[in-house]
Amino acid sequence: MATTRAGKMTKQLQKSGDYSTNVQTDTVHITYGISYAEARDIALDVFKANFLTLSKDAAIVAQTRAEEITTAFLAKLQAENSPGLENARDPDFQYALYTVQKEYARTGDKELGDLLVDLLVDRSKYDTRSLLQIVLNESLSVAPKLTEDQLAALSIVFLIKHTIHNNINSLEGLSTYLDNFILPFIMGLSKSDSCYQHLEYAGCGSINRPTVRVTGVGLETYFRNQYSEIFSKGFEQEALRNRQINLAFDNEIFIECLQNPEKKQIDAMNEETLQIRAKELNINEQEIAKLIELNNSCLMSPAEVRQYLHDLRPYMQTVCDVWMQSYMRNFSLTSVGIAIAHANVKRKLGEFTNLAIWIK
Repeated sequence: MATTRAGKMTKQLQKSGDYSTNVQTDTVHITYGISYAEARDIALDVFKANFLTLSKDAAIVAQTRAEEITTAFLAKLQAENSPGLENARDPDFQYALYTVQKEYARTGDKELGDLLVDLLVDRSKYDTRSLLQIVLNESLSVAPKLTEDQLAALSIVFLIKHTIHNNINSLEGLSTYLDNFILPFIMGLSKSDSCYQHLEYAGCGSINRPTVRVTGVGLETYFRNQYSEIFSKGFEQEALRNRQINLAFDNEIFIECLQNPEKKQIDAMNEETLQIRAKELNINEQEIAKLIELNNSCLMSPAEVRQYLHDLRPYMQTVCDVWMQSYMRNFSLTSVGIAIAHANVKRKLGEFTNLAIWIK
């Protein structure tokens, strides 16, 4: 599966006033393990005790939706984190669960429900007050405020700026990555200023002003820096002599160039892995510095990378255009934005690396 680079990086609502009930504290005294049925009863009691009184028909719809989302959550919880059932008796977790029930009861939006379930399952893994718990609590309140195009934008920014996939070490690997991780989100991408302004308002990130659309790293530059092995044009043996690199042309650090079999390139996905690989081969620091310079000199230009991505997968034209022509390239995610993007990627693609990699 994917491995990732650390992300960077927001208020927790711990409340026992208007939204707490006897179910949370006075009536339920549990001193033993909680079964699935008991957890479900507690969850639905919390909803019944807190949700606003509605007309008969609306109340039936709300109750049905609450039962639906509770069942979906408990099923996923049992599959991914069965010890999390113990959290049913925790007031803070009950409040988080009620937030999910309330939002789904209001909208009945299946995709929102799936996203909230993923966030709540992640929340169930943390039973002590921590930054990650606080971020997940806040994310449960923020996610219902976002549209599909905003979730798509968060996901693309997260994937491009905050993750590196170590299986992209071949041309086929790059194609597979684009199809599996980028394509599922492009239909919802928006160039609209309001899309990113609302994300900023909701606390998911910030737009770097005032030089928006003038500065900001292009998407192709992220690809080139993170996966330079794919975008090397290669070199000949003479390049080693010219740079006074005292390594044989058949050294293990060199492989056949992926883009041009008549040349060679360095066997490393990017600069970080180059350093690791070279040290494993007992290459000294002075030679490593020269190898980095050589590798950088052989890379495609940003324009060439962009064209290559377009030729490889035509839909990348859309992604690059939105990136360049909107606030997306200047958008920096907060911890809440990262948590929601992570859950949305997980919702779309299935299992994904643990959120704790980015938020500690």
